[in-house]
Amino acid sequence: MRNDKGSRPDVCSPEAVGDVVRIFYGAVAQDELLGPVFNDVARVDWSEHLPKLSAFWCRALFGTPGYQGNPFAKHRAVHERAPFTAAHFERWLELFEETVDDGWQGEYAETMKILARNVARVHSGQLIGAPVGPSGAGA
Repeated sequence: MRNDKGSRPDVCSPEAVGDVVRIFYGAVAQDELLGPVFNDVARVDWSEHLPKLSAFWCRALFGTPGYQGNPFAKHRAVHERAPFTAAHFERWLELFEETVDDGWQGEYAETMKILARNVARVHSGQLIGAPVGPSGAGA
């Protein structure tokens, strides 16, 4: 559901972050490429995972305390069971940017997309040996 461009709010509160996370990972869970990784390989408990993801993004965007964890270690463990490919990272980033662009605009929305590009670039570089993401854009 794409909102009218002029009426899209910024991602400027924990509630908005929670909405982005919920909508984005709803799409991920149903995605043909990513869904099996999250649902079958990682066996994500979404009711437990979504609050952690929201806390991660709130810390990244607003400096809010509350997130504790090592996202890279979790991804490495999944990668060891079913190796990621560049296509996984590219699709994750594509869905993330589509989600943000469909519902939000503004400084925090743009920052969130830049941070997502950095996450994809760093994790893909470490896990598959080739950084994924727009070359130089926001990296």
